[in-house]
Amino acid sequence: MSKEIIILGGGESGVGAALLAKQNGLPCFVSDGGKLREEHRKELSAAIIEFEEGSHSEERILNAHVVIKSPGIPEKNELVKKIRLKGIEVISEIEWASRFIGDSKVIAITGSNGKTTTTALTFHICRHADLDCALVGNIGTSFARQVATDPKPWYVAEISSFQLDDIVHFRPHVAILTNITEDHLDRYDYIFNNYIRSKFRITMNQQATDHFIYCEDDEVTSKHIKEFSILSNPLPFSMRKEVLQGAFIKDQEMTVVTGDEKLQMSIYDFALKGKHNQYNTMAAGLAASVIGLRKNKIREAIQSFEALEHRMEHVASVRGVEFINDSKATNVNSTWYALESMTAPVILILGGVDKGNDYSLILELVKEKVKGIVCMGTDNTKIHQAFQNDVAVIVNTTSAAEAVHSAFQLADKGDVVLLSPACASFDLFKNYEDRGNQFKEAVKAL
Repeated sequence: MSKEIIILGGGESGVGAALLAKQNGLPCFVSDGGKLREEHRKELSAAIIEFEEGSHSEERILNAHVVIKSPGIPEKNELVKKIRLKGIEVISEIEWASRFIGDSKVIAITGSNGKTTTTALTFHICRHADLDCALVGNIGTSFARQVATDPKPWYVAEISSFQLDDIVHFRPHVAILTNITEDHLDRYDYIFNNYIRSKFRITMNQQATDHFIYCEDDEVTSKHIKEFSILSNPLPFSMRKEVLQGAFIKDQEMTVVTGDEKLQMSIYDFALKGKHNQYNTMAAGLAASVIGLRKNKIREAIQSFEALEHRMEHVASVRGVEFINDSKATNVNSTWYALESMTAPVILILGGVDKGNDYSLILELVKEKVKGIVCMGTDNTKIHQAFQNDVAVIVNTTSAAEAVHSAFQLADKGDVVLLSPACASFDLFKNYEDRGNQFKEAVKAL
């Protein structure tokens, strides 16, 4: 039997990888230990791609030419260990797709926080400036599927550390690192340095003609940047100092400088509000500027961008209580940003799968702004321990509907109920979208 491409995991990225292999006449086999979604099953069957679900054909997999691994499968998985032991190349779907893009270019965005907003805003600016591009990666279509079905000259890609762990040649023309905070430590043996190295992999294949956009104010990034031999052009963004090349905000005005081009714009014209979004806007503005998009188009797009679903999304006001859906806040730092932008008293809905969270990071903001905490998870012990001395009321709930009812009872007119869980959602929900949607349904049912 000739060696084939084995795709571990039959989700969006796995199916995309299979379609790309098939399109290039390469034998492939999709193996998923769980159940495939009906639409994926149909798609694979229609493309005459062999697949299995509910178990893995180990012997066949261990005879692979290359294994494309879903980012959701950890290194400590027994099958992955056996594949590694046999010396079979293991790559991510991002790496796989990048091998088939020819002269097309990629703007890749990673970071612990703000990457989804920055990616969506960058894509919005590119589209507004009539750049022929596609939104791929963690939001939008899987990169491989896009390359297989509708290739473009430009790709704007949101990329996680898990996807970066398994790249080999992937080389973005523009790389953005929004920031680095302690996240996903369960996947990195609880060693922060491993996670930091993972994030910086986005620069590892960049050349002198490429660009690296990063946050100068992020302590972890600026402390560790010197440990990596980065060949691309550095473009820092900052609110604390003026930079010669890059972006900064001073006296409520953003300045973006790339080469001889200079763009200036008042932060009051930004569609996205809040300090964290000023950072995201600088990063996206820099990416657009460095690839040569017109200044007036960048300005217009920054003014017209609409915020994302599940990211500080206003749901409704019920009897004077505002409900905000920030379900995308899957780590403590995201919740810090959400709380920082609050001006009214907050009832905070927290909880889910803890990825090694340090709640002390938000303790000061909780003391200052939070009246009550509603826990929404199967195990809320850590949240109670962290806040029991500083928050008068902490309630346990096990569903979105129950959490919304409890929060509404605790809230007074003029308060905000903020769903910003600081945790992954897999204990009670399919994903953060499902959690956000159930929250919104429950609010509408009040």
